[in-house]
Amino acid sequence: MSNNQPHVLALDLGGTSLRAAFAPIEYPTALESIGRWPAPDSAAALRDKVIEIIAAHTASGPLAGIGITIPGLVEGTVSRWVPNLPYLDGIDLAGLLRPAGAPVAAGNDAQIALLAEATVGAAQGLDDAILLAIGTGIGSSVLAGGRIVRGAHGGACSFGWAVADVTDRGGDRSGWLERQAAGRALDARAEAVGLANGAALIDAARSGDATARAAIDAAGTALGTALAGAVALLDPQAILLAGGVSETIDVLGPPLLESLRRHVPPHLRTISIRPGLFGPRAGLVGAAVAAGHGPQWWRIR
Repeated sequence: MSNNQPHVLALDLGGTSLRAAFAPIEYPTALESIGRWPAPDSAAALRDKVIEIIAAHTASGPLAGIGITIPGLVEGTVSRWVPNLPYLDGIDLAGLLRPAGAPVAAGNDAQIALLAEATVGAAQGLDDAILLAIGTGIGSSVLAGGRIVRGAHGGACSFGWAVADVTDRGGDRSGWLERQAAGRALDARAEAVGLANGAALIDAARSGDATARAAIDAAGTALGTALAGAVALLDPQAILLAGGVSETIDVLGPPLLESLRRHVPPHLRTISIRPGLFGPRAGLVGAAVAAGHGPQWWRIR
């Protein structure tokens, strides 16, 4: 990175870890990774860590902005609901990080990941797309008319809470779809057939194990059924699978598409599924893009 070029700090804050990278403001994919640490245990600890990261950086060029992803609901720069990091609830991240001396752009992790894919990744050139990131939970976001949909409070398009079972009693911390197809659900499905975890279940399905394949098909069917309503409502050009799940399209994609196409009209059945370009780096790339774009980072075109 040129020492005289304005740069941005990208922060990807998850439920268990914090990752940081610097990038030139004009080249957000040219990330200079700084490190990964356990998620800070308080707002003050987060502030102090960010200031430490900036102080240790050797570039003499100006810090033009800070972009940060949050694994929860963000309204503007205010964290409203972060289930795995409750100490952030109600915290204005711009105010918290003011001592860092640079403007802050903040957003939900799935929305920021879609920002990366829509500006410099697999959804580049698209105006309408859905992103699904399956990890411990299910993150999701929507690009509509060249803008990332945020809703009245920043929490739009939370497909992990989609329901395709009228008898489900609901829950406070996870939605029906998460309980069917997120990481913990795949782990539970694996254990039910005598396998160690969801990764082992995926491997067994790839190897042709019929029991594992049936378990994966059940998760894919749940995903496709729930997504059908979103596709019918939004008419996206593509569905992106982001993060580690993008590597499972070969086994998860077919039952997902079969179920989705069964529940939408013929003119929507050409919808495609594609992997995201950045995988687990999407959050950092998107945070770098957001830092360069500023508070209205969600306006892509």
